[in-house]
Amino acid sequence: MKEDIKIAILDMYNGFANEGMRCIKMLCGEFLAQEGIKGNYDIFDVRKKNEIPKIEDYDIFISTGGPGNPLPEGHEWEAKFGNFLDQIFAYNQANDNKKYLFLICHSFQVASHHLQLGYICKRRSTSFGVMPIHRTSDGETEPFFNGLPEIFYAVDSRDYQMIQPNWQKINDFGAKVLCLEKIREYVPLERAIMAIRFSEEVFGTQFHPEADAEGMLRYFKQEEKMIAVISEHGSDKYEQMIDHLDDPDKIMLTESIIIPSFLNHAAEQILAVA
Repeated sequence: MKEDIKIAILDMYNGFANEGMRCIKMLCGEFLAQEGIKGNYDIFDVRKKNEIPKIEDYDIFISTGGPGNPLPEGHEWEAKFGNFLDQIFAYNQANDNKKYLFLICHSFQVASHHLQLGYICKRRSTSFGVMPIHRTSDGETEPFFNGLPEIFYAVDSRDYQMIQPNWQKINDFGAKVLCLEKIREYVPLERAIMAIRFSEEVFGTQFHPEADAEGMLRYFKQEEKMIAVISEHGSDKYEQMIDHLDDPDKIMLTESIIIPSFLNHAAEQILAVA
């Protein structure tokens, strides 16, 4: 009988200060504090220290967002992370006790490129703020979105995007495209793919479902961050973002549903097989 659930957090922030790790650690801590759940999490610094967890040692993996170019640049960690992804899918095909992986933003982009599911490119301008996320038909029946409205809100912060889905690869792989970015009626650009169910065990979002309103408000009300956002995006965008962070039906709701649903589902399956 399996007693402990072991979680590996793959830190893709490359040493840059961020709110994402705090949020992910908090969500993992809340999950592990539930009655009937025992376990722990460890953190692996993928890009700075080339650390990758061993597949056999952990049950659940969460790979974070991060700055920079998600396309290969010849770093040692890139090959290691690609091998890690391949091992996850190979392990799950060969074993009953599955391994569960959640990919966020930068990790989502790296994985999508590695699997050749779409085209990863630099955006014309940074997408930044609390944005509406639109479900596809497959997204309407996605269990990890249960409790979210048809159009829900999430923190979006990226210079790159996944567009031009390779439908043959996606269908052959058995993946499902679940969400698209906001509708831009006056911008003749393709909408980015915002979430994919890669498999029964592997899930990813190009937005940040881990972001919590309290931490984001604290972060963006710091004077230097406020000045930086206003200089880059304007005061109207800043005020709109603060209003959305205060709204319990926006990122507070998203943060409370998507990753907790993933963790609880993974735990149910892990403990059922153990």
